[in-house]
Amino acid sequence: MWNTTVSLRSPYNFEQVLKRLALDPLNAVNIAEKEIKVPLVLNGRQAVVSVQGIGTFEEPVFVLSGAHNEQEADAVERIAETFGWNTEIGNIHNHFLSTNLRPLFERFAYTPLVLEFNYFDCLVRCIVHQQLNLKFAFTLTERFVTTYGTTVDGVWFYPTPERVAEIPIEELRALQFSQRKAEYLIGLAQHIVSGKLNLEKLKHLSDEAVEKQLLPLRGIGPWTVQNFLLFALGRANMFPKADIGLQRAVQHLLGLEQKPDDRMLEELKQEWEPYGSYASLYLWRSIE
Repeated sequence: MWNTTVSLRSPYNFEQVLKRLALDPLNAVNIAEKEIKVPLVLNGRQAVVSVQGIGTFEEPVFVLSGAHNEQEADAVERIAETFGWNTEIGNIHNHFLSTNLRPLFERFAYTPLVLEFNYFDCLVRCIVHQQLNLKFAFTLTERFVTTYGTTVDGVWFYPTPERVAEIPIEELRALQFSQRKAEYLIGLAQHIVSGKLNLEKLKHLSDEAVEKQLLPLRGIGPWTVQNFLLFALGRANMFPKADIGLQRAVQHLLGLEQKPDDRMLEELKQEWEPYGSYASLYLWRSIE
């Protein structure tokens, strides 16, 4: 068993982090205890890492713990990356105080961009969530993971590509997946298992190169690529203009009678650069 304490140098809104993560029933969040148990795969081995906030908004302090001592260094590095602890969030906060997003950045001040825990999981979620309302998307994802995934210490892990590649389409249809979504998920997994797609290598590629790798796959369009760049790879300037939730949030924020068109969204995106991903996050948060 290992245990380590991490202190941050700037404010950090862990309360908002936990509230957003708690929207997904698969996440092991305990808001009262200010804790989340994170499922990680480290060097091919499953590991549950507890992240508990023991500090304050102004002086954030976290206790991290896990079961296997040899995983401590890798786990701490992954958690820091996942929860945005290495990002100068103060610079991002100050940037938006001079924009029309100031009300949101005051309301959700110092909320970081938290990454998905696994690249494959992120693509699975994106495919499942396409063209579904958020509630049913979470329900369908939960059915998928609890049927084919595994648990460690009560924490759910998504099924591996190897497991998904072998699922009969009929089984996914029985869980209320559409024929196409079932085909997309199984096809993606088979592409990874065959070695045609290496998700880990995408981390080192440009946005354009990642898009070139992913777009040819069935079920993956620009919206999915942008969400993968944002929530898996943590690219700071992603703004998925086709996202209905973002359009609704902009409409509500600006008091528009109709949803904004592509031209308006592009103008706003340019105003919010180089931190479009944080604009996206705070806009989503405003309607969740």
